[in-house]
Amino acid sequence: MNSSANTQTEARVCFLTGASKRLGASTARKFHAEGLNVIIHFNNSRREAESLVAQLNALREGSAKSLQADLTDREQLESLPNQVLGCYHRLDVLVNNASSFYPTPLRKCSNEQWDDLIDSNLRAAFYLSQQLAPELTRRAGSVVNMVDTHADSPLKGFPIYSIAKAGVKAMTKSLAKELAPRVRVNGVSPGAILWPPSLEDESKPEVLLGREKMLETIPLRALGDPQNIADTVFFLANDACYVTGQTIRVDGGRYLG
Repeated sequence: MNSSANTQTEARVCFLTGASKRLGASTARKFHAEGLNVIIHFNNSRREAESLVAQLNALREGSAKSLQADLTDREQLESLPNQVLGCYHRLDVLVNNASSFYPTPLRKCSNEQWDDLIDSNLRAAFYLSQQLAPELTRRAGSVVNMVDTHADSPLKGFPIYSIAKAGVKAMTKSLAKELAPRVRVNGVSPGAILWPPSLEDESKPEVLLGREKMLETIPLRALGDPQNIADTVFFLANDACYVTGQTIRVDGGRYLG
């Protein structure tokens, strides 16, 4: 084995679910920039995942890989931990970022929607944490779960999603106890980081008005940036050596009301 291969084997490794774009991709870039090898999970966004991996490998050869899996498919999920460990034969950080998000009005929601939202947001994160715990314990690693402001303040019309994210927050506390003292488990709860689809077209006067009203609910009067989330995830995973079981809100103070 050459020296380059040795370097890649010895580098710390971060596995991130749902990391081909948006907040997940920003977080993957942060860990990579800090010297870790990254394993990027995706489901349907193959083009984005492969593009991101190519960009990262152009910066540091062999430092990024991608894995495809539908986290709501039991068979695919069950095979994923072994695939993760097969990439670099080690794991130091698990970032449970993957999430499905869509409305489920109470009188219309179905069992299928319940299974999809609970599986993608909560059950998969729990299963991966459970199955990868031995390796994370061996490496004195950490887990960071992506929660949501709606874990504390449910979003009307999105009951199943809000319940799932509340479960992720509770899981963060529970796993912090279960995996102590070798593995720290924390969460990040993003606020308004990216404009919702209804407020993307700034050429429309009603969109600008909607943005203004939204910003009025945020004490810092600004939308967040994906880098704010990435930096917080990295801090919890790498620097917060005496912090576990906590969920940090990155919302510009919006939770204060």
